[in-house]
Amino acid sequence: MYDIGIIGGGTAGLTAAIYGQRAGKSTLVLEGLNYGGQIVNSPNVENYPGIASISGAEFSMNLMEQASRLGAEMKTEQVTGISEEDGHKVVVTTGESYVCRTVVIATGMVHRHLGLEKEIKLAGAGVSYCATCDGMFFRGRDVAVVGGGNTALQDADFLSNYCNKVYLVHRRDEFRGENNLVQALEKRENVEWILDTVVKDILGEQTVEGLELHNKKTGADSAIKVAGVFVAVGQIPKNQEFADYVSLDDAGFIRASEDCMTSRAGVFAAGDCRTKEVRQLTTAAADGAVAALAAVKYLA
Repeated sequence: MYDIGIIGGGTAGLTAAIYGQRAGKSTLVLEGLNYGGQIVNSPNVENYPGIASISGAEFSMNLMEQASRLGAEMKTEQVTGISEEDGHKVVVTTGESYVCRTVVIATGMVHRHLGLEKEIKLAGAGVSYCATCDGMFFRGRDVAVVGGGNTALQDADFLSNYCNKVYLVHRRDEFRGENNLVQALEKRENVEWILDTVVKDILGEQTVEGLELHNKKTGADSAIKVAGVFVAVGQIPKNQEFADYVSLDDAGFIRASEDCMTSRAGVFAAGDCRTKEVRQLTTAAADGAVAALAAVKYLA
């Protein structure tokens, strides 16, 4: 039996493990994909206090090593649900069940899709959700980034270092991302903004050959030739497995306030998967600490 079962090995989950172990509690971290979460794909993190610049991969590795050194147990298994048994929580994975006295859900989010028919068909054949993962495959070629938030702006900036031309397609007339990122892109001669525009279709049968676009203001359709399209239109929480166990809001986020407590006693939510206004690396770490300490208090 574990004192704290942590679902998710991103910044929030690993921070919870660190704080749980430092409080003298046994912790188990269950991660279905890769430890570190979304930040692993960031080439450069420059907004974490006290660390001027670090790669997302190195940041994640440091967190994981710190939690491991403190004694946190880590398993790579996909969690399928949580149940109650004799007053304890049972975290169920695809292969095992783990009895825990408390649980911290820190599942994060997954990429939102455009909803186009060829998007799934051409995934890995020109359609990508990770510029740092796949950008090098398009060196010297023309690509498009779809989105208007920080991720889209960072993707466009990263790709402009390797690609011949980067189209930045956004459905609104201004970007939602940070102004300094917008200003940096303005200096990139090979980045072209296409605003007030949505992607109507992805062109190509075996690989991406272009995009069919629709201008929302003028109603005009157009097309651009690109070898790749990087989708950065937001993310959705990975909470479907817990919909019958804890309360979710209409968007699928776990209802939990700043104390990270959910509708279920002894179960806490940390990081991007919970209801909150700001979703940043710093707030994920803060949530992990708050959730772990709340779990320790509950156990006492």
